[in-house]
Amino acid sequence: MSFRFWGWALYLLLGFLFLPLAQALPLPGAEQPARYLPLLKGHSVGLVVNPTSRAQGLHLVDFLQAQGISVKRIFAPEHGFRGEAEAGAHLADGVDSQTGLPVVSLYGQNRKPKPETLRDLDLLVFDIQDVGVRYYTYISTLHYVMEAAAEAGKPLLVLDRPNPNADQIDGPVLEPAFRSFVGLHPIPLVHGLTVGELARMIQGESWIEHAQALKLSVIPVQAYTHATPYSLPVKPSPNLPNDLAIRLYPSLGLFEGTRVSVGRGTDWPFQVLGLPDVQAGAFVFRPQSRQEALTPPYQDQACYGLDLRQETDLRFSLRWLLYFYQHDRGEKAFFNPFFDKLAGTDHLRKQIEAGLTEAEIRQGWEKPLADYRQLRARYLLYPEH
Repeated sequence: MSFRFWGWALYLLLGFLFLPLAQALPLPGAEQPARYLPLLKGHSVGLVVNPTSRAQGLHLVDFLQAQGISVKRIFAPEHGFRGEAEAGAHLADGVDSQTGLPVVSLYGQNRKPKPETLRDLDLLVFDIQDVGVRYYTYISTLHYVMEAAAEAGKPLLVLDRPNPNADQIDGPVLEPAFRSFVGLHPIPLVHGLTVGELARMIQGESWIEHAQALKLSVIPVQAYTHATPYSLPVKPSPNLPNDLAIRLYPSLGLFEGTRVSVGRGTDWPFQVLGLPDVQAGAFVFRPQSRQEALTPPYQDQACYGLDLRQETDLRFSLRWLLYFYQHDRGEKAFFNPFFDKLAGTDHLRKQIEAGLTEAEIRQGWEKPLADYRQLRARYLLYPEH
């Protein structure tokens, strides 16, 4: 038999062997156009999207326009539609240079779509990659989009995506007094939901005005469980550049409410920690101004601390927070007012200041987390394993 014959035989054999593996990969909602294009055809559509909104190798905006869908308006969350803005930067409305579509900012002065921006739309589509942490503001944007859609009588379609931290449910549950844009819902710091599941919970628990008036639909992820590992194909925000940063983010995000640098302005944001104090640790880094962090804390100063790039235990932990609090020798307060908003409570700060251990702090989370797990079970779209 010819070499060509055996070549094709080997190709088919390998294809047969690896087909089950390929079929087992999670398939986000946006990658299932047959399920949602019929819902969009003939309608004027508004999109809540960012750089993670991808379908068939294209940005979702470009893909939908190529399919003849009438996209009328883009709504952009924190970091912008193209992901060009650093964390916390206020974004202005504008026009997308690639499509000519109007872009409405939902970060800054206006965090909820105004009625006039929805009036000429038939429905809204939300497709943004989340990382499963309460203070990640994309889910706050989801909240306000849901509320605006309910008030305007516009259906909302959520194209669901995997949660790279979905195997964890941990941390303090937010208390109502500490509600803010970095925490709108009484859920744990690491909540274990996809955005589609969270949207179902927000509506089911009436956490928005006119919740029951909202016509909510979710295109679920195929071949997915909450234990399925998922490596994000596009970084979800400028300072979460890789899987390690995303896994460390639940633990390290709390440092944004302290004096400690999380490595903004370096090649390793949310993978290193430090202070301009030689006693804080042996690892040294020097934050510098760059596009994703124009004015990082301790810019151009040597910071000493910890390099977490070789860490293997990446579950949510307070150990690094306790380490820096115990080693802090600064004249200024270790915590700033933002910490309680990130934590969703002032108990965590007070417990750390009182010298409690992580085990002692965790005892207070047991009952709220158990209650939350029961609530969460009512809204799951995917099995746990």
